[in-house]
Amino acid sequence: MTNHHRKQLYQTLEKLSNAYGISGFEEDIRSIITQELETVVDDIHTDALGNLVATKNGGETSLMLAAHMDEIGLMIQSIEPEGFLRFVTLGGWHEQILLNNRVILHTDNGPVYGVIGSKPPHLLTAEEKKKDIKLDDLFIDIGAPDDKAVKKKNIAIGTPVTLDRRLQPLLDNKITGKALDDRAGVAMLIEALKHTQSSATIFFVGTVQEEVGLKGARTSAFHLEPDVALVGETAVASDHPGGKKMDSSLSLGKGPAITVADASGRGIIASHHVLSWLRSTAETHHIPYQLEVSKGGTTDAAAIHLTKEGIPSGVISLPTRYLHSGVEVLSLTDLEQGTELFTRCLETVDTFFPNPNPKK
Repeated sequence: MTNHHRKQLYQTLEKLSNAYGISGFEEDIRSIITQELETVVDDIHTDALGNLVATKNGGETSLMLAAHMDEIGLMIQSIEPEGFLRFVTLGGWHEQILLNNRVILHTDNGPVYGVIGSKPPHLLTAEEKKKDIKLDDLFIDIGAPDDKAVKKKNIAIGTPVTLDRRLQPLLDNKITGKALDDRAGVAMLIEALKHTQSSATIFFVGTVQEEVGLKGARTSAFHLEPDVALVGETAVASDHPGGKKMDSSLSLGKGPAITVADASGRGIIASHHVLSWLRSTAETHHIPYQLEVSKGGTTDAAAIHLTKEGIPSGVISLPTRYLHSGVEVLSLTDLEQGTELFTRCLETVDTFFPNPNPKK
């Protein structure tokens, strides 16, 4: 990868990570992807559910590239008379992570900033200090004196909320930020599509509502009915204090991960043929990789591979620390190698899947 390509990849990820789009509110992410791909593809549109579908015409073999646009977030559930806001979580949050975060409420009139508060330690009883913080203990404080002031800011039940975080570099070619799950996957696919020499027909799909049920992947795969699918994702790394290899064998800086099975097989079990395609392509192009078998968590591939009579599907992920938080950490080296692997897999798909589905 050239330095120019490397810079483009980082800038794409930075824009995506710093943008906001919880499940069901992916508009800003769609806009960024459209700007990146509109001169690269032959058609780009948004389907009925909100998935962004960009098509690059090619030969008879068709490949679906999928990465979800949504990030986990919050939604206002009620407004208390004193001006404090109660909320629900959208996506897989661990409630302890939410406490004391600064947040952004996204209204039609622009952003409103707030903080997630709870009873301070000074006021907790000895018994309360022994207990974990629960969602019911948390609220959002925007500084409003009462509910009338809240409503004047155009905040209402259903207002989406995100963490207030920006992408930042760390040591050793690592970065931290929010929504790397799955804006890193989106960035890899954008840059792969820009630089590949593939002769296949490629459907790039930025899916919606993955974090709340793999919804966009299900409907878009049903409509497109590709011959094969590849999903760009992040995966749990265990190379930090408290992490155990028995829970995850993945580490940062050792290459992207190829999924063999996730959710103990309840999600996807990749076929031997798909694994041969991904592994042989990586080895031919001297791209290091790791293999992933996970106990929990799955991806859009779980929905895609069960569509209609079945779609051969694979997953290439970036090992990531502290997933589903505002301080996710991944390696830029892995990001670059993952992008290269996607680029090359697009170019070898015809070799491994030369006979398109005759039923389409």
